[in-house]
Amino acid sequence: MEIADYIVAEDRELVRLALAGDDVAFEYLFDRYREAILRLFVQRLGGTDGADDLLQETFIKVYINLHRYRPDYTFGQWVYTIARNTFIDFVRKRQEELPIDERFASPPSPSPTPEESFINRQQRTQLEHYLEQLSPRYRQLIRMRFFDEYSYEEIATKLGLPLGTVKTQIHRAREQMCRLITRGGE
Repeated sequence: MEIADYIVAEDRELVRLALAGDDVAFEYLFDRYREAILRLFVQRLGGTDGADDLLQETFIKVYINLHRYRPDYTFGQWVYTIARNTFIDFVRKRQEELPIDERFASPPSPSPTPEESFINRQQRTQLEHYLEQLSPRYRQLIRMRFFDEYSYEEIATKLGLPLGTVKTQIHRAREQMCRLITRGGE
C-alpha cells in the first residue's frame, strides 16, 4: 500500500490491515489519535507528568486488543474508552500506594483561607490604585483585557479600532502599569 493510501484510509480499513499484520497501518491509527489522547491525559493529570506513559500504555492495550474492536462504535470512541479505563486504573493504583491516613483525607478546599482572602483584597486594592493612575484609555484596555478577559479581537470590535492598534495600546498600558508597580505607584 502506498503512503497516500494509508493517509486517506478509514479507521476500519486501517484496523483490518493492522489485524492482517500491517504495522504501518497501526502506526497511522496511532498518529491519528495520539494528540487527542495525550491532551486528555494532560488535562486530567493537570500537567504532562505521566501523560506519555499513560499514552503508551493505552496504545499497547489497543494493539493487544485490536481483535476485540467492533465497528458498532467508531474507532475513536473505542480508543477513548481504553484511555479512560487506563486512567482510572492509574488513579486507583496511585491511591492504593498512598499511606492509609492520606487515602481518606479530604481534598484541600478550593475556597481561600481567611489569610488568602485578605491578601487577595489587599492586592486588588493596590491594582485599583495603580489603574487609577493610568490614562482613561489605558485603564479601559487593561480592564477589558485582564479583568473582563476579552480577546484582542473582541476589544478591537467593541472599540472600533484596528487590531494592531489594540495590541500596541495594550502593550503600552501593560508597560506603564508595570512601571507603576515597580516604583510603588509614585
